[in-house]
Amino acid sequence: MPFDFPTVTRNLLIANVAVFLLQQVMGDTLIFHFALWPWGPDQIAQTSTGLLSIGFRPWQLVTYAFMHGSTLHLFSNMLALYMFGGQIERVFGPRNFTLYYFVCLLMAAVAQLVVVKWFTGGFYPTLGASGAIFGILLAFGMLFPHEKMMLIFLPIPISAWLFVTLYALFELGLGVTGTQSGIAHFAHLGGMLGGFIMIQYWRGKLPIKPQRRLWR
Repeated sequence: MPFDFPTVTRNLLIANVAVFLLQQVMGDTLIFHFALWPWGPDQIAQTSTGLLSIGFRPWQLVTYAFMHGSTLHLFSNMLALYMFGGQIERVFGPRNFTLYYFVCLLMAAVAQLVVVKWFTGGFYPTLGASGAIFGILLAFGMLFPHEKMMLIFLPIPISAWLFVTLYALFELGLGVTGTQSGIAHFAHLGGMLGGFIMIQYWRGKLPIKPQRRLWR
């Protein structure tokens, strides 16, 4: 992707990096208030400033996606956004790309809340742009299905649609088996589901039709 990549993608990259730098200054304060906490009763945590009531707040459905747990976490998400976001933004246009990005991160958040509330349990924060990034990856697979991609552990070029399908199945398997339990696999899948619904809507494939189709 060229260095003059589209505005929304560039602004998302800047915003994510800026928030991560702010996290380094403020410590866990941002996580306490702006990470995605499980839906349910608050819990009391001991902080450097005293006791704090921590729990789900509506704004966390968005704010969690601009925070990251480590430099590697940030780098991997931003690399994927850099590689694929600009191409998808050029197809969607800035307005629709922004809408798409936020629908994906919202669906990822909802999926995570549902899984934690009714299946896995526990009380821990979720953070990261991965849900939105997986939505962008899905869009790439659907819009450029025959582009060649490679898995790191399988250095053989495969079609984008197959790459995305295998990746989704891999995430589903990890989520169901509880492998890599510190990663929100179902949030990733939720982001892909949100992206799929948006693309099918814009294609006129759902009962509710758009004012105009973006693609056939």
